[in-house]
Amino acid sequence: MALDFVTNQEIIVAAREKLDPHAWIYLTGGAESETTMRRNRLGLDSLALRPRVLVDVSSLDTSTTFLGHRLRVPVLLAPIGSLQILTPEGAVAVAKAAAEFGTVNFVSSVTQPALEEVAAATSPPKIFQLYVQGDIKWVEALLARVKRAGYSALCLTVDTAIYGRRERQMMDRFLPPSRRQTGYEHRATLTWETMDAIKEFAGLPFILKGVATAEDAELAVAHGVSAVYVSNHGGRQLDHGRGTIDMLPEIAAAVGKRAEIVLDGGILRGTDVVKALALGANAVAIGKLQGWGLGAGGKDGLLRVLEILENEISVAMALLGVTRVDQLAPSYVCPGAPVAFAHEMSAFPHLPGGRLG
Repeated sequence: MALDFVTNQEIIVAAREKLDPHAWIYLTGGAESETTMRRNRLGLDSLALRPRVLVDVSSLDTSTTFLGHRLRVPVLLAPIGSLQILTPEGAVAVAKAAAEFGTVNFVSSVTQPALEEVAAATSPPKIFQLYVQGDIKWVEALLARVKRAGYSALCLTVDTAIYGRRERQMMDRFLPPSRRQTGYEHRATLTWETMDAIKEFAGLPFILKGVATAEDAELAVAHGVSAVYVSNHGGRQLDHGRGTIDMLPEIAAAVGKRAEIVLDGGILRGTDVVKALALGANAVAIGKLQGWGLGAGGKDGLLRVLEILENEISVAMALLGVTRVDQLAPSYVCPGAPVAFAHEMSAFPHLPGGRLG
């Protein structure tokens, strides 16, 4: 039974009260001036919806598929490092929530517990997310474990050649367990040829995470990826980048139907999900919102986050005059002036004090 929250705003308040201050800062902050992180919200807030009326919406279907796996809603659980500082079960709590709700979770290679324990916690599917922390032999040894454990796909993150200057975290003088690990010198040497070798050895459906331009999306498809993951790392890496929703139209045009598209970055509301799907994403992924759910109540907190998002998506679809997610198209969105200052919590106007910093 999920917890009795009625809005995700309540979940954020509960997470702020329960989480260790270091964990809260790690989860909530971004890089440098946090411009990229704010632009994720600004881009979503700068889109308005165009509803159609007199459509029979008495029966709605919010489900979709991603890489052949059925999703109850088009929302995946993004890879997060150091989940063990948010909830004692770590990545196992995420796997359990995903299985109970009916979606797919990414398992970060820099979270706990071990990838085998997470895989065994629930039935597949699960997607393994790889940070390269060694040479190709190191990668092959890790991926052999991934395949033995039964993961359904591999996701390679490529926007962390160097760790971003996350100033909230720096001023807190706290390093999460994932940051204490080494291996950045190997990430800095990654190339398209390295990616090809990793993809070939894995022999699994392959997702490239961290794509931010049409040029790289075109290259990714030419190199045979199964899915392009549009992401700026939640605004935690390169500052002064674009919001992911602003990147999406050019990337969707470059990819076409040759690969699937998933997007993260500022997704906090059902209307955010609808906007991303209308502009070409097959699914979105949640990071901060996932972490807040875990902080508020572990597996049950995250499950409630997903249930609330499902309700918000259903309401948005019905009021747009859409009965299936595959009906969403660019005609359902248009430019619209934002009505509030964009920040990581600006989707929640009733939070006490505004930001819970």
